[in-house]
Amino acid sequence: MSANYTYRAWDGSQEGDDLDVDALLDLLSEDLLEHGDLADAIERLLRRGFETDQGGVEGLRDLLEQVRERRHELEQRGNPDAQFDAYRDRLRDIESMERDALDDLLEEAQASGDERRASVTSDAVNERRIALDLLPDSFADRLSAMNHYEFVSSEAREALEAMRDELRQELTDAYFQGVSEALSNPDPEMIARMGAAFDAISTMLEQRARGEELDPSFEAFQEEFGDLFPGAENLDDLVAMLAQRMAAAEAMFNSMSAEQRAQIEQLSREMFEDMDLAWRMDRLMANLRAAVPDAGWGEARRFQGSNPMGFGDAADVARQLGELNAMEDMLTRGNAAQALGEFDLEQVKRHLGPDAAKHLERLKKVTKTLEEAGAISRKGDRVELTAQGVRRLGNQALKEIFELLKKNGSGEHRTGFTGFGHDREETTKAYEPGDPLSLHLTKTLSNALARGGGVPIKLEAQDFEVVETEALSRSATVLCIDLSMSMPMRGNFVPAKKMALALQTLISSRYPRDYFGLVVFSEMARELKVEDLPTVMWDYIPGTNLQHALALSRQMLAKQHGTKQIIVVTDGEPTAHIDAWGAPEFNYPPVPETLRLTMAEVLRCTKAGISITTFALDLENTMFPFVEQIAQVNGGRTFYPSPDNLGGFVLVDFLKHRKNR
Repeated sequence: MSANYTYRAWDGSQEGDDLDVDALLDLLSEDLLEHGDLADAIERLLRRGFETDQGGVEGLRDLLEQVRERRHELEQRGNPDAQFDAYRDRLRDIESMERDALDDLLEEAQASGDERRASVTSDAVNERRIALDLLPDSFADRLSAMNHYEFVSSEAREALEAMRDELRQELTDAYFQGVSEALSNPDPEMIARMGAAFDAISTMLEQRARGEELDPSFEAFQEEFGDLFPGAENLDDLVAMLAQRMAAAEAMFNSMSAEQRAQIEQLSREMFEDMDLAWRMDRLMANLRAAVPDAGWGEARRFQGSNPMGFGDAADVARQLGELNAMEDMLTRGNAAQALGEFDLEQVKRHLGPDAAKHLERLKKVTKTLEEAGAISRKGDRVELTAQGVRRLGNQALKEIFELLKKNGSGEHRTGFTGFGHDREETTKAYEPGDPLSLHLTKTLSNALARGGGVPIKLEAQDFEVVETEALSRSATVLCIDLSMSMPMRGNFVPAKKMALALQTLISSRYPRDYFGLVVFSEMARELKVEDLPTVMWDYIPGTNLQHALALSRQMLAKQHGTKQIIVVTDGEPTAHIDAWGAPEFNYPPVPETLRLTMAEVLRCTKAGISITTFALDLENTMFPFVEQIAQVNGGRTFYPSPDNLGGFVLVDFLKHRKNR
């Protein structure tokens, strides 16, 4: 078999490309076995992050912290309120400059010795002082009034014009990033072109909303106005870009005080009306709201900095804050695994850096890797372990237990002889060179006759059928696990589940013809499928009904042949039994009736040739040595392991006992 290899240039993205399925399941196993919910286990893994051979992968908690730190940094960068106050201060400075010029003009006229000049100048200066004194209090009204004021100071007039141009540019940039430069010193031709572009966009959106063909087409629009809106490759791109920017500008202005916001709206309308764009902008914004209703219209952003921040820059920060808030919402959702698919990695890289984007990309691969490997499957909104996933968990549990045994210097030891007295089973196979020549005569002769031979029958090698044999007798095992509330309270629950997975894996892989059944019990007992073992949870009902567990196990073993045994894992004495009416009855401490009925079931198992091996956890918490009485009556064995070495005890005893049989 030849191997195929694919080569591509190293770009840094290949680092940690692959996640190991077994390593991921190992990371999930403890959580899954303890809480029984695969989706929650995956959720917690994604939130806390994990370590791999290629290094650590930051979890969603780390990314959430980075998002919040980045947001705090942006919020502290500046404040549009301070920018508004800066404009108001500049207007006061312009007024002071004009008043100083008036004072200088009057002083110069009076110093000239020309009474008429002094009189005329005094009247003109007083008239302008009164005009300045009567200016409205609000910044917007004051600026509008000063546009009609006749300045004495050319320096003050130029400063006012410069401030108006700067304010116009900032307001335009707040709504149309990249267009403000074109409108900073607008001429009639540019204003007309911009208005035509706004109308064309609105027309396309209105036509699309009615289901009509676009006229003009987007291609025609691009040819005429594409230079005004760089980066838009289609109408959807253009609409998303404009809606995002306008919503961000609105969110930025909404962060300001009500008084400031009202004045900004007034200034914007006046300036856009001066450019004959106000109505076209209102139409465009209405169409954008209808086309992209979830762009964040009406939201507000928080700015906590003390330095002035231009309205265009503040709108850009407001857009970034909106993206970070959306990230935070996704990171704090209940189903993080599902939200991961909604992240824009380029946006994450832009805000948090390439390392954060790399970690997020690896987190997104967790469920994908498990699904592609066949370890988990989706059924609607549910995530479940597959049969293959359960087998992988079992293999891991088995490997972990044997590694612990090896570390502790105990375990299975091979023997140098093969067993005698094996069970011959009526299964045959075609003879192959090297097989023992244990011919099944009936099938061998039938093969020769079917080949067309007559009497006397002539045998050929192709006719040979040999009997398949086993070196060990068939074994049938039922594992009974206590699911009463005391098991998780004492830390016995997860070790018991892990041991059960390991034992089932051992039997299915090494002794595939053996039977393995599983029974769980608390107040009542029930049979459990192996594939349901990882997600089974303890029962919140008190009671340890060993009688019912043994009865159900005996019924399951009655259908099997070979050596039969029941393995019981429990941490308490029997405290429940089935009464004469078939209902469970619980008593604590155990009452004689419960112990009597349980022992009666032990006797039934003994008469049926079923051995009972009991692994008693936390013996010091029990009041009666009932498990030892079970061993005395049944002839089975009793062990008192700790939760940490439960798996080793069970597996070593199973292997040793099976070999002895």
